[in-house]
Amino acid sequence: MLYVFVPFFVAMLVTLVVVHSSRSHGHLSADHDLSGPQKFHARPVPRIGGVGIFVGVLVCAGLLLWRHHPHAQIGLMLLACSVPAFAAGLIEDFTKRVSPGKRLLATAVSALLAAWWMGALITRTDIPGMDWVVGTTLGATLITVFVVSGVANSINIIDGFNGLSSMCVCLMLLAMAYVAFVVGDTALALWALIAVGAVLGFFVWNFPGGMIFLGDGGAYFLGFFLGEIGVLLLSRNPEVSPLFPLMVCIYPVFETMFSIYRRRYIRSAPPGEPDGIHLHSLIYRRLMRWAIGAQDARLLTRRNSMTAPYLWTLCGSSLLPALLFWDSTPWLAACLLVFGVTYVRLYWRIVRFRTPQWMVFRQRAEQQREHQHH
Repeated sequence: MLYVFVPFFVAMLVTLVVVHSSRSHGHLSADHDLSGPQKFHARPVPRIGGVGIFVGVLVCAGLLLWRHHPHAQIGLMLLACSVPAFAAGLIEDFTKRVSPGKRLLATAVSALLAAWWMGALITRTDIPGMDWVVGTTLGATLITVFVVSGVANSINIIDGFNGLSSMCVCLMLLAMAYVAFVVGDTALALWALIAVGAVLGFFVWNFPGGMIFLGDGGAYFLGFFLGEIGVLLLSRNPEVSPLFPLMVCIYPVFETMFSIYRRRYIRSAPPGEPDGIHLHSLIYRRLMRWAIGAQDARLLTRRNSMTAPYLWTLCGSSLLPALLFWDSTPWLAACLLVFGVTYVRLYWRIVRFRTPQWMVFRQRAEQQREHQHH
């Protein structure tokens, strides 16, 4: 537990310092755009929460190295490989001038480094035809870079509300840590838990108050870290189904794929163009529509935070079958299909103002608590 508490407290303290010093760096680090299609905050907020998370993991890595822990090396290698992805995102957080393409390229460089240095390659997929592709070094490298970059970008896509992406990453890392522990890969289990500790240290200040945002640096770092844990879990443990990491990450990955399809083929817009009709945006605007128009910053922040638990539930719905069938490709394939169908039906029902009853009930309960609070 020491290696969970250390990154937690370090990340929490570093993030607190960042929040309290925002007056000096807020003109660079804060998100001042309150009117964009994916902007749901009421005041400028620092968006460099990834700094605390990265430092928390780094300090814990140093502690393991100082104590000559046998699993220190793998974590230090992961951190070293993550630098291009984290740096590109962090520079964007400060300058707002790093395009999505350049951030993806930097993440691809990180994935290439991990493939070369750590042997983190996807060499099996259990998908007909695809195993022939990943059977070659070039094919395995290209597929791995594509997958890791896609996962990192997907974490950035769902980073729209207080606590949304950070808690989803925690849940996904916990699922991977559990399976790593079951198959005896204590190194990956340890580093997944270390990352969870660091993310929770950030989460304390992000949810529900929204005092700091994860930012692109944090999103790309966590997405890279999550993707590499999944790749290493497969490459080091042949008993784990190749579809297990995909099942764990299916919520952000499917959100990204569906968004690309929706923008390209339904709206005839560039796939990389930001919009305000992601599933989490719709839940905020449709389920929380009674809150739209409120000008009180505290209430807007509270209603922003009320959106995330709906998506935590959706994310968790993919983790249960992943944990039950982590070694069975046929069952995981069936569960992936069910998730895709469920997601699309849920999305279109909300678009057409036919919100499922369980969501309406939860909204009413939140309304009642809001009225009682006042």
